[in-house]
Amino acid sequence: MGSGSVLGFDFGLKRIGVAVGTLELKLAHPLETIAIETTDARFARIGKLIEEWQPALAVVGIPRRDDGTHEFAPTCLRFAQRLKGRFGLNVALVDESYSSAAASSALNESGIRGRQQKSMLDQVAAQHILQHYFDEPDHAHHYLA
Repeated sequence: MGSGSVLGFDFGLKRIGVAVGTLELKLAHPLETIAIETTDARFARIGKLIEEWQPALAVVGIPRRDDGTHEFAPTCLRFAQRLKGRFGLNVALVDESYSSAAASSALNESGIRGRQQKSMLDQVAAQHILQHYFDEPDHAHHYLA
């Protein structure tokens, strides 16, 4: 993968954070938080983002504990597989551990605290996930190619 845009996802049952960057610059930016409850509507919105950004790759955060397991990991993996299946995207999986804590800390440093963070937290977490991929692409767990 040499060039093109990349979308990063912080998947949650209530919200999906989305970030964007390019393989050339390797800088991730928060894009939006999808706070739609129905699966079909969520994927319709994701489809619009894919149409707009034409990503070469999607990066999905997968939670892991120190022992390598996490009860939410299979749900995140299903989401990643749906991105590949519905949109034909190559998908990289990266460890998302502590991405929400890092996002909250970054927002605190920007003066955005408490309830003000709610609308931005997931997209900033997605930014951290995507930036982690850009900084250490060899640490991606694997690709769904």
